Amino acid sequence: MPSEKSHLFATRFIRFLGGKNLLFSLISLVLLGLAIFIFEKIKFIFYPLQVLFEVVILPGVLAVIGYYLLRPFIRLAEKGKGKGVVPRGIIILMLYIIVAALITLISLLVYPFLRDQFMNLVQEFPVYFMSLIESIVSFLNNSKFNELFTKLDFDYDKVLTDITNDLVLTVKDTFANIASSVASGITGFVSTLTGILLSLVTVPFILFYLLYEGEKLPKFVLRILPPKMRTEVGQVMKEMDKQVSSYIQGQILVSICIGAMMTIGFVIIGLDYAFLLGFLAMITSVVPYLGPVIAITPAIVIAIVSSPFMLVKLIIVWTIVQLVEGKFITPNIMGKSLSVHPITIIFVLLTAGSLFGVAGVILGIPGYALLKVIVSHLYGLVKKRYNRFETEEVNKYEI
Repeated sequence: MPSEKSHLFATRFIRFLGGKNLLFSLISLVLLGLAIFIFEKIKFIFYPLQVLFEVVILPGVLAVIGYYLLRPFIRLAEKGKGKGVVPRGIIILMLYIIVAALITLISLLVYPFLRDQFMNLVQEFPVYFMSLIESIVSFLNNSKFNELFTKLDFDYDKVLTDITNDLVLTVKDTFANIASSVASGITGFVSTLTGILLSLVTVPFILFYLLYEGEKLPKFVLRILPPKMRTEVGQVMKEMDKQVSSYIQGQILVSICIGAMMTIGFVIIGLDYAFLLGFLAMITSVVPYLGPVIAITPAIVIAIVSSPFMLVKLIIVWTIVQLVEGKFITPNIMGKSLSVHPITIIFVLLTAGSLFGVAGVILGIPGYALLKVIVSHLYGLVKKRYNRFETEEVNKYEI
């Protein structure tokens, strides 16, 4: 029999590295690098798209959040009255009127009270902070640490005073710089503010069309795709819709529950600015794990200055709220829909915050959930392809 002609890909080392797959992988990496290099040179062509994205992103995100919050009410109304009996446009308009009435009522009843508490807290917080520093100094003077610091020739009183003075000066300089920047760049500030206001004005119109025809969008996208791809893409889109819906609706409900429990707890223990601190806890709880830590910081300062016993009561309230939220509220409202490990959530929040700021912190988790759905589905397709070519049942993946 004629001997097979040896070639580069027949060698043991190349076959160990992957054979022809190695060559294809290297070519793919080279082409990817070439595409990135070319894009870097001609990225100015895409500048109009960048501007369009920056203009659309804010009203688009707000409209999507409103869509997932209001969609259950529209489905409930259509289910109760019978789909088609009452036009969807009329249902949306009635829902708009109810939401506008609720926002007006909350603004008239709650906003003035919270505004007054916020202004008082801003004025008195430096006093609370200075009292906290004095309490720390008094504690150190009456403790055994005083002798240790004396032996080490460490003047902690001076250090704390310098830190406090530097902090005060930094805050004053920051406000002065902001004031000068606003004064010097008043035109840019007005332009930015006008753009934000225009974006907010467009939100109700975008939201209306999302509520009216949003459920037709997946069908429209599937009709564009080739028939062989429609089943797989349809499953991915359905799972992505479920993930985003579960996160937005669940996180809003969880935040409201946390804010209500914190407010009730603060009122019971007699903490100053209870309603404002509870409202702050509700707002920041939209960001998992990191938000509650931010919300409790001013409450700790106020509790320490009030009395050590108040701090103990605050810790008890905080612990009870976290246990109730972690064991009962979140599992029952959000369930296991996201299935994201807490460490992963923290890393995603830190990374998205560093890359995109506040928007990244807010949108990082749902963005990660969508990416996880896509990657998981692609991985499933790879496993199915492997199983199709694998002859031994022992070596097959479990789908």
